[in-house]
Amino acid sequence: MMSLFKKYTSGAARLQDISLLLLRLVLVAGFFQPATMKLQNPLSVAEWFASMNYPMPGVSAYLAMITEISGIVLLAVGLGTRIIALPLMFIMVVAFFTVHLGNGFAAGDNGFEIPLYYFVMLLVILSYGAGKISLDHLLEKRRSTKSAD
Repeated sequence: MMSLFKKYTSGAARLQDISLLLLRLVLVAGFFQPATMKLQNPLSVAEWFASMNYPMPGVSAYLAMITEISGIVLLAVGLGTRIIALPLMFIMVVAFFTVHLGNGFAAGDNGFEIPLYYFVMLLVILSYGAGKISLDHLLEKRRSTKSAD
């Protein structure tokens, strides 16, 4: 029985890099629409932010837009994933408290379900990195090869 369990866990562990890639791609898909909305009309986003009493709504709108667009690109290719995870997590915390919390949990009611899921997914990326299917891994591998020379 123990041998079977070890085979199972060993096989499951081999899925780690595919899981991290899929997690990154789900986040890319999730951030795509909000980022393109901000890109298409940042002034409207700034007005919306002002209506919720965000500090410096114009600056906040552009920072959110730049962060989300950067996140899409960096998560897609797996570059700087642990770095971009933090500002994306911050955006999720702000969205959680200012937009979604008052609507309850359910995503269908514009509740905090989706920002919570994204926050947890980003926490996984922050903790584990991008995985082997990423530019982060290739650059680390290249760096360690050069330092061994």
